[in-house]
Amino acid sequence: MAFWRLYYHLIWATSKREPMLTEEIEERLFPYLVHKASHLNMSVIAINGWLDHVHLVVAIPPSLAVADAVGRLKGASSHYLSYTIGLGRSFSWQRGYGALSLDERRLPEVQQYVARQKEHHQLKEELSCLEWFEEGDDNPKPISLDEAG
Repeated sequence: MAFWRLYYHLIWATSKREPMLTEEIEERLFPYLVHKASHLNMSVIAINGWLDHVHLVVAIPPSLAVADAVGRLKGASSHYLSYTIGLGRSFSWQRGYGALSLDERRLPEVQQYVARQKEHHQLKEELSCLEWFEEGDDNPKPISLDEAG
């Protein structure tokens, strides 16, 4: 068995940034994402979001590419929300995603940030390096948490 510790902070948004992630949707979506991730041999360390996007802190095994992991989570959850729980309308995620690798020293800090998502957004105290990504930006400028303040 291989030994690995590969942690990522993943962020993706609803289509057109529509505020679709109500409390009722989150109550179904978050457990589903955790369940789906476990089937991919991923571990969800933290999950939360805001009305138009989700944040996950995950451990992804080296046998699974980050892009494949995100694609499978987004695809399965979109199908689940559209057809399984019967939203009454089609649900989709925006193209693209954000993925930041984490070392173990930063893990507790990012876990806490994700856990406090609603508070950060209500108080407008988001860390832009952990919230914003440009769709189609293939060369994002890396920003460390130290630089973000």
